[in-house]
Amino acid sequence: MADKASGTLYAGFTKELENVDSYFNSSREGVVMQRALWDGLIYRDPITNEYKGNLAESWTWVDDTTLEFKLRQGVTFHNGEPFNADDVVFTVNFVADEANGVKTQRNVNWMKSAEKIDDYTVRIHLKKKFPAAIEFLSGPVSMYPNEYYAEVGPSGMGLKPVGTGPYKAVEVVPGQHFVLVKNENYHDSPKGQPSIEKVDIRTIPDVNTQIAELFSGSLDLIWQVPADQAQKLEQMGGFTVANESTMRVGYVSMDAAGRSGMDPNPFTDVRVRKAVNHAIDRQAIVDNLLKGKSQVVNTPCFPSQFGCAQDITVYDYDPAKAKALLAEAGYPDGFETDIYAYRNRDYAEALVSYLSEVGIKANLKYMQYSAIRELNMKGEVPFNFSTWGSYSINDASAMVSQFFKLGSLDDARDEQVAADLDMADTSTDPATRIEYYTKALQRITDQAYWVPLFSYNTNYVFKTDIDYTPTPDEVLRFTTMSWK
Repeated sequence: MADKASGTLYAGFTKELENVDSYFNSSREGVVMQRALWDGLIYRDPITNEYKGNLAESWTWVDDTTLEFKLRQGVTFHNGEPFNADDVVFTVNFVADEANGVKTQRNVNWMKSAEKIDDYTVRIHLKKKFPAAIEFLSGPVSMYPNEYYAEVGPSGMGLKPVGTGPYKAVEVVPGQHFVLVKNENYHDSPKGQPSIEKVDIRTIPDVNTQIAELFSGSLDLIWQVPADQAQKLEQMGGFTVANESTMRVGYVSMDAAGRSGMDPNPFTDVRVRKAVNHAIDRQAIVDNLLKGKSQVVNTPCFPSQFGCAQDITVYDYDPAKAKALLAEAGYPDGFETDIYAYRNRDYAEALVSYLSEVGIKANLKYMQYSAIRELNMKGEVPFNFSTWGSYSINDASAMVSQFFKLGSLDDARDEQVAADLDMADTSTDPATRIEYYTKALQRITDQAYWVPLFSYNTNYVFKTDIDYTPTPDEVLRFTTMSWK
């Protein structure tokens, strides 16, 4: 039983985490584990957005493509290995090499290499100018122990993770069960010292089972609870129900470039893509299903992200216009397609229902996230309802450049868009960055490559004896939780 006398907090995850190694998954659960087990050189305060030194005490730009870091001394990894420049050099050189297969290349492919100056001074060399470097280094780029990682690699790190973070992993059953204990030797980090002794996390895919366990006392905390169930739990009392906005954007992507082998492929016709945009009542889905702090989003990025211009083409809900565009494109009776989804079956079913009203028969293929991502990377998915949380990075490059720069997940393959994004990603002048992100976003929306849908909010439900305030970056932080 969950019991604060024992110091253990029992938490539930909904989705399976494929690999705890933070560079070899791209799920939100992976981000949560990454922030608990590992540290980056820099930390961004989720409330003030101020950058603070974490494994680095200070940093300076030597020139436009070189960052120098003075590292914190006296830090040890969970296995006793001391932290120094060798770990930074090994980590950066490993993840920056595309051949090593980091799942989200956008997070690391701006780095060229790292160089040791002395034991506690290191330089990171960028491929070209990348003004968002500090933001990425404060987020998904964690430092790994060089000796251990060289020996065990991503699969070993996934089974027995070793970091410098506030928690240590003592048990990992891949995809099912994770036990973390407080790191008693945690350095003086801006993350703060953990107060909860032990966190026991189980994967429970069914939300109703999670709620039943909350009532029976075998869980203390669940999150990503659907709006209607969170409302019921709030009315019943006995639990704290907290709703917070997130940067996660839901979207539908279409095989505009014709990679999937679908024949005939309606999605290569811009009129069909525009029809799909007009077919979906996004506001109704937000009002009836997401609720909370969600909003309709018109761009393949979250509006608060730097460069996420809103001066773009917007598609109103207009089923008659959708039908007319389909007829004009040669599909007066619509067409049939598969649509893939990995979460929020009720949202996916709403999309299917709206599409059927304009004559598009979409067969829902519901599967695990990692399986869909691998199919996507091979270009085998014609029509996909997905989401992206940008690793909580407040810069448009973390989303629009992840999907529209001719990488394995780019369904548009638009060279003009990629060239504009390259300018935006690498200019050190903020006005130039905004100008080129705006150009790219205008073309993406004009060509209707995606249907941007809405932003997500997250409902957290936990026992009233837990003191916790969620942050709008969708990172569950065990370090800031305590017993009342």
